Amino acid sequence: MHAVDWPNELSDQLRWHWQQQLRPRFEGLTDQEYFWEPAPCSWSVRPRGQSQAMVQAGSGAFTIDFALPEPDPPPVTTIAWRLGHLIVGVLGARVSSHFGGPPVDYQSFAYAGTAAEALDQLDRMYDAWSNGVERLGAEGLARPCGPSEGPFAQRTMAALVLHISREVIHHGAEVALLRDLHLQRTRP
Repeated sequence: MHAVDWPNELSDQLRWHWQQQLRPRFEGLTDQEYFWEPAPCSWSVRPRGQSQAMVQAGSGAFTIDFALPEPDPPPVTTIAWRLGHLIVGVLGARVSSHFGGPPVDYQSFAYAGTAAEALDQLDRMYDAWSNGVERLGAEGLARPCGPSEGPFAQRTMAALVLHISREVIHHGAEVALLRDLHLQRTRP
């Protein structure tokens, strides 16, 4: 019987999707697409002081919209918001807590004011996450996540890796759909 190389299999799941499907779909993202609001009262990343959201998080010239508790149903979000969520909440916080990256949270992050800057932030966080996952090895994948992961605290790092892959694929597909909708909106 052939042994399964679980560290490689788990790393490859997101890597393949990222390289073959998701990241190519982000190429050419414009600032107009990045900030486009597909519905009234969408949550987005906005210049500081221009948001009407209950929570305006961020340390730089741009903030991200939030509310606590989140409204039901939650507002539609822009590409800028979804990329900010991927960069900070999905990848950055985990790179910080599991792989020695700098602290990253919604309140202190400097959100991108352009699509190009956001994609650069995303690429750096994706690289840091995937490099960290590749270094885990079988032993690292089997260890518990720890208290920083809330409901995943007692689950294995392998479970977290699968969860993060799911999150990146899910939100990445939303960004791709928003790009498609934006394109159709501007066609004659």
